[in-house]
Amino acid sequence: MAKRILAIGIEPGSADYSAFPQLTPALVRNYIEAQLLRLRGLGYEVTSCLIDLDATAEAAVTAALRDERFDCVVIGAGLREPKERLRLFEKVLNLVHQLAPQAAICFNTTPADTAEAVQRWVDP
Repeated sequence: MAKRILAIGIEPGSADYSAFPQLTPALVRNYIEAQLLRLRGLGYEVTSCLIDLDATAEAAVTAALRDERFDCVVIGAGLREPKERLRLFEKVLNLVHQLAPQAAICFNTTPADTAEAVQRWVDP
């Protein structure tokens, strides 16, 4: 049976690109889609959970974690930076810890290295 992956990230239209002027919402969306396709091609079952930066973020993560069992949860770099998102990052991390304690947790560094982050922790 294929390993199940949950990819949590910021909805590209909601992200702040001031620290990354070379990125645009369309480019980030393309990177995300390419990484999800790559993971599926490597034999993983992948669910994407893109969240907004408001009160609905916790509900979306909770719903995704309660709907299925995951072997690994990858949390996107957009949730860890800028530092103003620290509280949201902590909420997401604690939800993963509470609702998917069996899942490995990994982090990408860009929208283009999600597959490598997953592969560090889970074989397909």
